[in-house]
Amino acid sequence: MKRILLSHGSGGEETQKLIKSLFLKYLRNPILEKMEDSALLEVKGRIAFTTDSFTVSPPFFRGGDIGKLAIAGTVNDLAVMGAKPLYLSAGFIIEEGMDYGELERIVRSMAMEADRAGVKVVTGDTKVVPKGQADRVFINTSGIGEVIYEGLSAHRLSEGDAIIVSGSVGDHGACILAEREGMDFEIPIESDCKSLWDLIRHVLETGAQIHAMRDPTRGGLSAVLNEWAEQSGVEIEVEESAIPVKEAVRGLCELLGFEPTHLANEGMVVIAVAQKDADRVLEALRSHADGRDARIIGRVLGRGRSRVIVRTPYGVKRIMEAPSGELLPRIC
Repeated sequence: MKRILLSHGSGGEETQKLIKSLFLKYLRNPILEKMEDSALLEVKGRIAFTTDSFTVSPPFFRGGDIGKLAIAGTVNDLAVMGAKPLYLSAGFIIEEGMDYGELERIVRSMAMEADRAGVKVVTGDTKVVPKGQADRVFINTSGIGEVIYEGLSAHRLSEGDAIIVSGSVGDHGACILAEREGMDFEIPIESDCKSLWDLIRHVLETGAQIHAMRDPTRGGLSAVLNEWAEQSGVEIEVEESAIPVKEAVRGLCELLGFEPTHLANEGMVVIAVAQKDADRVLEALRSHADGRDARIIGRVLGRGRSRVIVRTPYGVKRIMEAPSGELLPRIC
């Protein structure tokens, strides 16, 4: 069985072989092929720039893997700022002894997701650390995108804005939790991991007055809404019955004592849009394959107390608490 050796990260002959036989094999493009110390890029106008690191455990899960997650996560961070994703970097920290076939599977997955999102991986880095100093592989990705829709910000929510989610809540976090607990066959939950640029572009092209967008990764929906309430100085009210949660996710949460709104998504977007354009955005989302389960779940009441209120089906109101502590470590 072929395995990664420390020499693969030494910068010498073995490193060059690894780059050419694996990374260039799947991520090849004219910019990356030059193998310069920096990639020379062409970008017009204002750009968005983001970076993220991925250490998910387990690295392979139902619906994706750490490679797909690394591409989708960075693409989505650009997309929710109204930026068309263009270029990514990819840095790998690989544990000595990692199975080469597993690494190839991850890189192949990255290539497929990058192609789906229409982005190029144009520069990268590879380091190998001694066995026991990492868990198979950690990936850092950075992304550059061209801003095509200005003004999206967590500080721009206004009274009357509708709060929309593009799909069901908590899928990724529940999937990782089920696999860690050995319940993935009893409760078949699949991660929603995917790039959202095509869906978001579809929404932006409606011309709707959108004030903010966010992909609810760590901390889930509750973290996003609480951050928005705090940063915009507004009170948000959501209808508990309107929040879409798959039965399998709900059942797992009830069994283990979690709130679905605290669990991460990796292929869902939360949108704050002017009330007059809410139905137009909802229609655009539902007309796309990645947004068929979109729902309006609440609204911005106005400025004043920075908090999120949940109205239960019985008419009772409660505070939607922001997650605290390390709820689920290493989910992304």
